[in-house]
Amino acid sequence: MTLLAILVGTLVAGIGSVWLAAWLSFGVLSRYTQHMLSLAAGALLATAFLHLLPEAFESEAGAHELFLTLLIGLVFFFLLDKAELWHHGHEHGHDHGHGHGHHGHGHGHGDAQASSHGHEAHGQPHAHHAEEKLSGQWAVLAGDSVHCFGDGILIASAFIADMRLGVIAALAVLAHEVPHHMGDLAVLRQGSGSRQAAIVKVSMAGAITALGGAVGYVLVDALRDWLPYFLVVASSSFVYVALADLIPQLQKRLSARETAAQILWLGMGMGMVLIVSALAGHQH
Repeated sequence: MTLLAILVGTLVAGIGSVWLAAWLSFGVLSRYTQHMLSLAAGALLATAFLHLLPEAFESEAGAHELFLTLLIGLVFFFLLDKAELWHHGHEHGHDHGHGHGHHGHGHGHGDAQASSHGHEAHGQPHAHHAEEKLSGQWAVLAGDSVHCFGDGILIASAFIADMRLGVIAALAVLAHEVPHHMGDLAVLRQGSGSRQAAIVKVSMAGAITALGGAVGYVLVDALRDWLPYFLVVASSSFVYVALADLIPQLQKRLSARETAAQILWLGMGMGMVLIVSALAGHQH
């Protein structure tokens, strides 16, 4: 039953977020991207501080060890970010202009691996540019795949701890993946010129969330004592993505009305987590 819930949750989060991102990117709601960032930030922070961390601290694990894990997790995701930015600066001569800020877990690692070979070897500028454009696509897809696999493991660990937590974690992943996938779709469409091809490629990467969920189910079940630490790592990634990637994009000088809208959407993200928690709690 738990495995089935994990597979459903990971597929909804992994592929559902891509389809929702495509609908927003290519549909009439494209102008709401900024609001999606506010919603995602609120959902991630509420999930980390109101659900994942309390669940971890209710366990037998010591508070000192859990806080140390949280600190190491935050530093780790910061270093992944630095790795991606460093590789983009060295390997890619131009900016793809794709809002690739919303990655968090494993994204830097995937991008770094995918883009670490051979841009410099080409003498002709046009060949160099073509390869760079293609490699940029693969970097995005490789990073997405690694990221989604990590998300799957995090969702699985939440489901094993508590069914309600799993639902919340899956929805939080879905919410924060939407703006990120919008950026990915923009890059892939720029490279191939086809909306359908971009959606299919990113959906395939999103489906890897289910693989991560299955591996997570086996792994977390075998290492049940480590579950509080999995939950803390999950929250450190959510907190990092919210504070380092999403919030800075919202910190622009805006009119009072725009600021109020931003705060409203941020509150809606938090409210969404609380409502889902309350609804799931009644059925739990």
